[in-house]
Amino acid sequence: MDTYFPDRDIRFIAVNDNIDSDEGESEIAPFKNVLNEFYARDISKKCRSSYRIRGSTGEPLAPPPYGYIKSPDNPKKWVIDPEAAQVVRDIFKMALEGKSNETIARILQERKVLIPMAYWQEKGIRKGGKVTQPNKYKWCKTTITKILTQQEYCGDIINFKTYSKSYKNKKRYDNPKENWVIFKDVHEPIINRDDFELLQTLVVKTKRRAPKKENGEKNMFCDFLYCADCGSKLWYHTNTTNKEIHFFSCSNYKKDTRGNCESRHYIRADAIEQVVMLELRRLAKYLESHEEEFAKLLAEKTNADMLAEQKNLETELNRATARNEMITSLFAKTYEDNVSGKLSDEMYMELSHKYEVERLELKTKIFEYKERLAKISEMEQNKDDFLKAVRKFMEMETLTAPMLRELIDHIDVYEKEGGKKNYTQRIVIYYRFVGYLELPSSENENYKANTRKGVDVEYIPKAKSA
Repeated sequence: MDTYFPDRDIRFIAVNDNIDSDEGESEIAPFKNVLNEFYARDISKKCRSSYRIRGSTGEPLAPPPYGYIKSPDNPKKWVIDPEAAQVVRDIFKMALEGKSNETIARILQERKVLIPMAYWQEKGIRKGGKVTQPNKYKWCKTTITKILTQQEYCGDIINFKTYSKSYKNKKRYDNPKENWVIFKDVHEPIINRDDFELLQTLVVKTKRRAPKKENGEKNMFCDFLYCADCGSKLWYHTNTTNKEIHFFSCSNYKKDTRGNCESRHYIRADAIEQVVMLELRRLAKYLESHEEEFAKLLAEKTNADMLAEQKNLETELNRATARNEMITSLFAKTYEDNVSGKLSDEMYMELSHKYEVERLELKTKIFEYKERLAKISEMEQNKDDFLKAVRKFMEMETLTAPMLRELIDHIDVYEKEGGKKNYTQRIVIYYRFVGYLELPSSENENYKANTRKGVDVEYIPKAKSA
């Protein structure tokens, strides 16, 4: 009897090939089955150990993703596949421009770009998966999502993303991120790391599909605007009567969506664009004329934020660590009470399950706190990245979606104050790397944007909480 196990493609011959014979079952069959079980388990353990060693030394355990191929000189190294890598760059470029995954998939299909599986088949590269495809140009949005979230395109190797529970179970399970082993800058990157990390924040924030329009595009301010009162995202709409009017409103407004926000927080798309352009030009002008003061302002801002964040994280980490130690003690005491008869088996199982769930949650939190504390030191570099982004904006005449994503994290929109024709509306811009930034202003500065005839929106560059 040839026997296989799922961890590796290794075959072994069972101790007894004819346990069930014409003469009936052998008396020693159960013992031989036990030996076979031990043998399979031992081989699996050795393979797992070898697998763990190779993965821990930086050897890629998975085949190269679309855009890479194995090096002809060293199959353990990945090199860029120029043709596929260009498609990956185009996908990231379109995503950073604000195109949805469905739109990107449609564009690639219209360009007659082969899907990854069809591309590998054409190049003679063996890959697992569905071999036959009805349409070799029909990209799926899930494929786009997978490409946009693969850190390997930054030049990294990530091992142990999945695991198997037993050599008897072929199913692979997702491994928690804290159990991954990441080796950075192992091979040549296809995508800039900063662009990749920026896109991941957008992927997390973006949940609602782009509104249907004639050109199929969504406004570049989608996913940037938030209600200042309830914290919900502002959704993009087109006026049903006048298709030329596009606006944003709170997704949690009680009269539109049966939410609980009292006000609509209506703001026109052209108004927010002009106001943001005005503020960014003001920011660039201040940098150009007061470079030293601007650098000092950023240093004070990042240092203050860094110290506050560090203090908060250290407090939370100490609290989680102390609770984790207490859980260990409580679990041990519960076990002793169960053994001594003070606690029933049923109560012991219930409490032990409760403690185990909490322990796993604490383990995740502790990992996240330590990871965020490790990134605190990067905040010093953040102000330099912000200065580079502002200087890049100074060279541009118009605001583009990639530049918007490079400069701004989010914008809080307050409800209008005043009448229907004469009103002011407060918006607060939070920049990437540095958060809310209040610049010195003079009395002569004008922060009004004329969006159309007879309508002005006034920008007040100071948050209520500032």
